[in-house]
Amino acid sequence: MVVPHAPEQPQQDQDEEMLVPHQDVFEGPQPMEESTSTVDNQLVPDASTFRFTWSIENISKRPRKLYSDDFSVGGYKWRVLVFPRGNNADNLSMYLDVADANMLPPGWSRYAQFSLAVVNQLDKATHHFHARESDWGFTTFMPLMDLYDSSKGYIVDDKCIIEAEVAVRRIVDYWNYDSKKATGYVGLKNQGATCYMNSLLQTLYHIPFFRKHDVQELNRVLCEKLEDKMKGTTVEGAIQKLFEGHHMNYIECIHVDYKSTRKESFYDLALDVKGCSDVYASFDKYVEVERLEGDNKYQSEQHGLQDAKKGMLFIDFPPVLQLQLKRFEYDFARDTMVKINDRYEFPLQLDLDRDNGKYLSPEADRDVRNLYTLHRYKFDDERVTKEDMKRALEEQYGGEEELPHTNPGLNTTPLRFTKYSNAYMLVYIRESDKEKIICDLNEKDISEHLKTRLRKELEEKEYKKKEKAEAHMYTSLKVVRDSNLAEQIGRDVYFDLVDFEKINSFRAPKSMSINEVKQATGRRCGAAVAFFFFFFFFCVFFLSKGTVGTAKNGEVEGIGALGTCTTVWTSSAKHSGFFSSAAGTTITEMWLYDYMMLSCQEELVSRYGIPVQCQRFWLWAKRQNNTYRPSRPLTLEEETTAIGLLRDATVNRFQASSEVRLYLEVHYGQDAKPMVLPLPVRTKEDILLFLKLYNPEKEELRFFGKLFVKASEKPSDIVQRLNEIAGFPPDEDIELYEEVKFDPSVMCVPIDTDVSFQLNQVVCFRLLEKPKEDDFSMELSRRSTYDDVVEKVAHHLSVNDPSKIRLTPHNPQSHQPKPHYIKYRGLDHLSDMLRHHNQMCDILYYEILDIPLPELENMKTLRVAFHNATNNEVSFHLIRLPKSSTLFELIEDLKSRVAISCNDAEFRFFDVYLHKICKVYEPTEKIDSVNDLNGPLRIEERIEYFGEPFLFLIHDGEALSDIKVRIQKRLQVPDEQFLKWKFACVTLSRPEYLQDSDIVFSRFQKQKPVYGEWELHLGLEHTATTPKRSYLPSQNRHPFEKAVKIYN
Repeated sequence: MVVPHAPEQPQQDQDEEMLVPHQDVFEGPQPMEESTSTVDNQLVPDASTFRFTWSIENISKRPRKLYSDDFSVGGYKWRVLVFPRGNNADNLSMYLDVADANMLPPGWSRYAQFSLAVVNQLDKATHHFHARESDWGFTTFMPLMDLYDSSKGYIVDDKCIIEAEVAVRRIVDYWNYDSKKATGYVGLKNQGATCYMNSLLQTLYHIPFFRKHDVQELNRVLCEKLEDKMKGTTVEGAIQKLFEGHHMNYIECIHVDYKSTRKESFYDLALDVKGCSDVYASFDKYVEVERLEGDNKYQSEQHGLQDAKKGMLFIDFPPVLQLQLKRFEYDFARDTMVKINDRYEFPLQLDLDRDNGKYLSPEADRDVRNLYTLHRYKFDDERVTKEDMKRALEEQYGGEEELPHTNPGLNTTPLRFTKYSNAYMLVYIRESDKEKIICDLNEKDISEHLKTRLRKELEEKEYKKKEKAEAHMYTSLKVVRDSNLAEQIGRDVYFDLVDFEKINSFRAPKSMSINEVKQATGRRCGAAVAFFFFFFFFCVFFLSKGTVGTAKNGEVEGIGALGTCTTVWTSSAKHSGFFSSAAGTTITEMWLYDYMMLSCQEELVSRYGIPVQCQRFWLWAKRQNNTYRPSRPLTLEEETTAIGLLRDATVNRFQASSEVRLYLEVHYGQDAKPMVLPLPVRTKEDILLFLKLYNPEKEELRFFGKLFVKASEKPSDIVQRLNEIAGFPPDEDIELYEEVKFDPSVMCVPIDTDVSFQLNQVVCFRLLEKPKEDDFSMELSRRSTYDDVVEKVAHHLSVNDPSKIRLTPHNPQSHQPKPHYIKYRGLDHLSDMLRHHNQMCDILYYEILDIPLPELENMKTLRVAFHNATNNEVSFHLIRLPKSSTLFELIEDLKSRVAISCNDAEFRFFDVYLHKICKVYEPTEKIDSVNDLNGPLRIEERIEYFGEPFLFLIHDGEALSDIKVRIQKRLQVPDEQFLKWKFACVTLSRPEYLQDSDIVFSRFQKQKPVYGEWELHLGLEHTATTPKRSYLPSQNRHPFEKAVKIYN
C-alpha cells in the first residue's frame, strides 16, 4: 500500500543553510487541517470523473520538478506534479495539485478521489484539498530503479506516460450550510443527550400527520399517548393506520388435526442482531418454527400431550414499518447491558414478499405488495443533509474495519478497529403508500398557533442576527439608580447593593459620550420624578461599607449580603439601619430597535427626564469580598470620551460581561411634590454612604437612602440625620453595624460611634530599587482612592505628572515587593493596596517612570539576545515598543542599536529554553505574543554558536556518518576535535547515543511526540571550546553549561 503524502517545498541548497523545520519534511500523510473560513460551496454533482493522460518526453533530461497542463474536473482546474528523480526519496514522486490555488479566496476547499498511474501501475487515494494542502499524492510512488529499467517498459524512447483519474466529490460547507435550501428540511438542536429523541422526532416528521401536533412526551408509550390526544379529532386512528401491523402466533399438532392461533398487533418489531448477518436473516429467525416434542410436548385440550410445531407468521405489515435492532443485550456474567457491534446489513429496499411470501400467513392479502424503502437523510441536530448510499448504509452496518499503516515500511499488517457507529433503528415506508405518507405540506395544514409561534421566532432570529451584525457599533450600558437599589435590597440582594443580572441595558452607539447621555437624560426634566418617588423619598450617594443583620439576644446575626454596610438599630431593636459603601442597583434593560444616536437619547429622556446639572455618573468596582460599590465619579475628560473608549479603559478583561456599568447620582427634595435638586459639591474629604434599614420585628430589610459625610466626622455626628431620613424621632436610639463579608458566613460588626470615618494609617514608602530602606512616610486614609494616593506621592517627590508614579504592594511574609506592580487604577482604595490576603501591611514601593503608566501599560518591554554574524558576539538589550508592533518593527529598532553584517540581512526569532528551541516566530507576529519569561528572545542572522541550538535538515535513509560530515563542514570544527564528539537522539532530555551506521531519520520517525515536535532533537556532546559569555543580571542562566542540542 502506497501512502499519500504532501510534497516538499522547492529545494534549495539545504545542506549549507539552517532551515526552520517544515511539516513537509516528515514522512507519512500530512494531517488535514480544518478550515473555519467560508468554503467554496459551489454545487457539484455527487461525483464528476475525468481521466487525464500526460506524455512526458525526454524525461531523463527534465528538471527536478514538472507540472502538467491544466485540466478541468467538476468545474475545477487540476494538474499533475511529478518529481522524475524523487522528492528527497529514491522513488518517483507524483501528486495531484489544484492548479489555481494561488488565485482562490481564503478558506477554499475541495474534495476529490483520485488515482495516479504510470502505464499499468495504479494507486488510489482520497483527499480533501484546501488552502493549506493544495496538492496531495505519493512521495514514494515507485522505485526509480524500476521506473528507469527499460526492460519493464515504463519509459520507452525516453518518454513516460502518466494517467490521472480524478473524481470530484461534493463538499458540505457546515459553516454556511443551509439545510432548508439544500434538502427542504431543518433539524433540531441537541439540548444535551437528546440525539435519540431528536432522531426519532425528525424521522416521524416525514409523516405529515405528526407535523400537526405538539408531542409533549416521548417514551415507550408514545404511540398510545398520541392516540389518546387524537381521539375526537380528524386524525383519530391515524397511528393505527400508519404503524399497526398484525401477526399470528400458532401451535399446530403434527399427528392430530388440531391448530391453535392467536392474532396480535404490533407497532414495531424487535429484530435480533447477534447471530444474524442482515435483516432477512433476522426475519427468518423471527418466523422460525420451533418443535415441541419430548419433555416439551404441547398440552392439547382435546388430545392431551402432542408433538407440535410452534411459530409466527405475519398477517399484514403496516405502511410505515419500524424495525428496532437489538444492539444491546444483557450479559449475565457481567450483570450489565452490553452493546453488540457485529456487522449487520440492511438493504435500501426491503422485500417482505420474497420466497413466495414465506413470512406471510395463509390469511394474508397477497394483493398488497410489501416492498419497503429507506430514505437517506442525515439529521445531525439542526443540520440536515442527504446522504449517499455508502454513508447511509455501509458505514452504519457496524463490525470491524481495516486501515493500512501510515508507514508501510515499518509494519504492513493492516490495522483493525471496531466501528462503533451503527444503526439501531430502521424505518421503512411501503412503496405503494409513499405518495400518501410522504406528501407535501400545505400552509392550511399548519395550526394557527404554530404559525404565530414560528412567525415570532423568525422575527426574533432576524432581530438577533441584525443585532449581532451591528454589535461592533454599540456598547451595552447599564445605569444603576436608587430606585433599582430599593427594588432589589431585601428581595434579591441582602449583603450587596445590586444584582447586575437584573439590570436592564441600553445599547448606545460607541461614539456617544456620557455628556450626550446626560443631555438626553435631562431633555424632559421632571417626567420621571414621580416614578422615583414611588420607591423612596430621598436619594443620596455615599461611600462606605454595608451589611445586613438581625438582632437576637442583643447580638447581630448576618442574614446575607454582599459588601460592607453599617446597620442602625434602636435600643429596643424595633428599628435598624445600614450604611453601605457605594454599590450597585438594578437598571432597566432595554435594547433599542432604532440604531441612530437620537433614538438612544430619546429613550433615556423618556425613562429619566433629569436635568444635566443634577446628574453625576460613577464607575463601579468589584471589591475583594466580591461585592460591588461605586468607586469614583467620572472625570470631566471621561465624560467627554466616547463610550466605546470608556469601556476599553475601565472594563476589566477578566470580567465576565463587557458592558459599561455606571451609577447615576441624583438628589431629590423631601416635599410633598419632590423635585430634583442640584448636586452637592463633592470634595476629596467626602464619603458616600448607602443606608439599609432592618426591622427585626417584621424581619424586613430595605434600602432607605444615601448620605455624604466628611471623613473627619464620626458616626455619632450623623445619628440625627439618619433618624430624619428613616422617619424616626430625632432622639431615637439606634445601633449601627458595618457589613464586612458574607463568605463563608455573613459578618456584621458593630460600629464605634466615637471613631471618625477617616480610618487613617501611616504608610512607609520605599524606592523599588532599594526595597530594604524606608524613604518617607505619609498618613493617609484607607479610603483614599488610587488617584489620591499617587497624587500625594507625586507631590511629595516633586513629580509634576502623578501618572508617572508606579506602585508595587508589599509581601509581609517574604518582606519583599510582590512580583507584580499595581496597574493604573487597578485597585480602588489604599486599603486594597495594603491588604495581603487577610493581613494588612503598611509598606508600599514606588518607581518614577519616564512615561505615564497608562502609556507604558500599552507597551511591551522585551529582553532580546542578538547574535551578531560579524564578530560572533551576543549582545543583550531591553526594547520597549507598543504591544501592537510586529517583530519586523522590533528589528528596525534593533538596527539602531547594533551593527549587522549587511542591510538586507535575514533574521530568525526563537524562544530558547535549556538549550532547545521551544518556538520559532514569524516576522509578522505581534511582539505581544512573545514569551520571554524563560529567557530573552533570541534574534540572529544565519549563524551557529557552540552551546546554542540550531535547525538542520536530515534526509530519509541518511546514515549518521553522512550527517556528521555535513555538520563538521557547517560548524568548521577541526578533525582532531570533531573525533571526540558524540551524537545522540534526545527525547525529553534522555539521550540515546548513536553509531555511525544508524539511520537517524528512522529514530525520529519511530517516536511520536507527546508534548510537541520540539521534544525530539539531535544532541551533540563535546567539550566547550569557547569562553563563557557574560549575561545581564536579570537573565536567568544555569550555573553550568550543557551539551549542544541540535534539532533536525
